[in-house]
Amino acid sequence: MDAGLKRELEEKVYAGERLTREDGIALYASDDLAWLGGLAHHVRTQKNGDVVHFNVNRHLNMTNVCTASCAYCSFQRKPGEKDAYTMRIEEAVKLAKAMEGDNLTELHIVNGLHPTLPWRYYPRSLKALKEALPQVSLKAFTATEIHHFETISGMSASDILDELIDAGLESLTGGGAEIFDWEVRQHIVDHRTHWEDWSRIHRLAHSKGLKTPATMLYGHIEEPRHRVDHVLRLRELQDETGGFQVFIPLRYQHDFVDMKDGKIRNRLQAQTTMATGAEALKTFAVSRLLFDNVPHVKVFWVMHGLSTAQLALNHGADDMDGSVVEYKITHDADDFGTPNKLTRDDILELIRDAGFRPVERNTRYEIIREYPGPDASRRETPQPMRA
Repeated sequence: MDAGLKRELEEKVYAGERLTREDGIALYASDDLAWLGGLAHHVRTQKNGDVVHFNVNRHLNMTNVCTASCAYCSFQRKPGEKDAYTMRIEEAVKLAKAMEGDNLTELHIVNGLHPTLPWRYYPRSLKALKEALPQVSLKAFTATEIHHFETISGMSASDILDELIDAGLESLTGGGAEIFDWEVRQHIVDHRTHWEDWSRIHRLAHSKGLKTPATMLYGHIEEPRHRVDHVLRLRELQDETGGFQVFIPLRYQHDFVDMKDGKIRNRLQAQTTMATGAEALKTFAVSRLLFDNVPHVKVFWVMHGLSTAQLALNHGADDMDGSVVEYKITHDADDFGTPNKLTRDDILELIRDAGFRPVERNTRYEIIREYPGPDASRRETPQPMRA
């Protein structure tokens, strides 16, 4: 990068000025990861100090039957296919109750777009789960699922959200975003929910008082300019509603073989390689710098590996996703050793080992408990990057 442009970008960041589309593309073109990380760490420190947030959550996928066949997805199954499943509501409640221990605070629910399940299944599921787990927040359904509910129910998204909120919904999930730019999206997504409907549904959710996350699936066939475009669309919507709490870059995963039936459903992997750790850290840094009006940036350790997740905390991220027991949407396919579960103590150790102070939160980012930071008396204790 030209030294003058580098100086200009530094001055804009330290002055708190909003970066442009051109700035974002220039940042991605830089090969100085330490410099990018330093800028992003300055911004995350201004917003969140030395804190890393986490919560104790579990993931629940009530059905993997889906009408769509998205190019990146190995989760979906067609009706009658081997390993296709749909839980009865009582089964979902029983499974959720089994996850309740260790002071669980959030249940994260995402499903396939089932072609024949009736609309009433979904609010009834939430109501039953909330009755069984009254202290647990229900973060449920992507905007894609809400759009699907409009189709199968004949109701408007507004009425659907009202009924789901009455049943116990506290937040939508951030999925279904992938990459919004149609140049890429038309090749990776096989359903009807694109930017116009995704943004419409989150705008509606925000108008009803819900705070929601937003995601971006990166590291496949997209280019850096598509990532910049994706973030700037979200930034503009956030200017309008203020309803996004957190931005979550999700690293695209290869699934080399589905070991249960030998079928490779991920059609993108023949065309691309997964993002390296350096590319992941660059994506976190540039996202933090561009998305100036969202409070938090989360690293989902399941999709990045523990070491990269820790490093992301020095490249703009201030939130580490919780103690997932089982995550079926993607798999640990590239052998970086991500476990299926982290306990609260595991997460505390990871955060402290990276040099930060852990703070447990709930779905609304209200503080549940603050924990001591790293032991400063230990010579080997790491410290956060100086901002």
